[in-house]
Amino acid sequence: MGILPRSSYYTRDNRQTAALIRARQPYLVKNIFTGIALSTFVISVYAFTIKAVAQDDFSDVQIPNVPEQPPHTPHTGAARAPEQVSVRGTK
Repeated sequence: MGILPRSSYYTRDNRQTAALIRARQPYLVKNIFTGIALSTFVISVYAFTIKAVAQDDFSDVQIPNVPEQPPHTPHTGAARAPEQVSVRGTK
């Protein structure tokens, strides 16, 4: 069996061949335009979000002095109370 020759647009040292450069040339301007459009959209959404968040006014929100503690729940029958738990070897 013969080995098929390797067909690639890249040379052995991973550089583009002239054929690849010619094949990509028609898309160069379109790709640049698409990249600029996407970058502009992302930057504008980011800037709008930062501006919208900066406008929030939390002066009417009251901050409590002491954080509220959750209400104490009694032990249920499913769990044992801490004083009833035994350690191995001691009782």
